[in-house]
Amino acid sequence: MLTIEHDFDATVVTLVDDGPAPLQEDVTICLFEECVTVEQYDERRDEVVKVTLSMAQIRDLRAALNLPEGVYKVRVKE
Repeated sequence: MLTIEHDFDATVVTLVDDGPAPLQEDVTICLFEECVTVEQYDERRDEVVKVTLSMAQIRDLRAALNLPEGVYKVRVKE
């Protein structure tokens, strides 16, 4: 299950793990103009862990989802 909310400065996507146990904590993805953050509560640390990705990293991740194992350099079309 997922939710999508449009805030003033970001689009917020929340991924809810509603499959069979063991379940993971919800993942919140905030899409800003200049970056994307991914947050998830870590029970062991008792805190929310946040990772910030640049738009270039998101572009590379998107490309990686459709590529076989290997090392790549993504070229940006101008």
